[in-house]
Amino acid sequence: MRVTGLLLLVAHLSTVGWLTLRPRTVPWVPAANLEPLATIRAELAHGPSWEVVQHLGGSILLLAPLGVLLPLSAGRLNVSPLVSLTRTAFAGAMIALAIELLQSGVPGRVPDVDSVLLGTLGVAVVHLAVVPRARRRLRRRYGDLGAATPTIPRVGLAPQADALSGSRTYL
Repeated sequence: MRVTGLLLLVAHLSTVGWLTLRPRTVPWVPAANLEPLATIRAELAHGPSWEVVQHLGGSILLLAPLGVLLPLSAGRLNVSPLVSLTRTAFAGAMIALAIELLQSGVPGRVPDVDSVLLGTLGVAVVHLAVVPRARRRLRRRYGDLGAATPTIPRVGLAPQADALSGSRTYL
């Protein structure tokens, strides 16, 4: 499950990088937006239209698959839903921020703080919609695979290989 998640994550991030970091040939470029919600307010001020839905929805949907791919690549079944949401949303925000920072050096691309906000929103919404139910279903199917580490009788300690394992993931 982890390998599949990692392969899909790399494929998705490669596609996002290709879509967002290609130079564009445009006659003019607007100034960078560093004021939160300014672009969203400006889009909504034009009234409901297909272009508004495309612009705002595209920003939300671009990174939305990360809401599933990040926890899938970690492969953990027994984790608190709140902790998982927090970690996934934070990782999505950092990826969105990295994309916006890299766009500042690409001709024809303009960084926009609202893209970071909308991308993070998309990651969080998809995570909330899919991951808790999927984990619940997998736990029912495979039982309690992540039960407490067995301890050595009469000592009460976990075996050293389990206690010092470096293979733990935190997403």
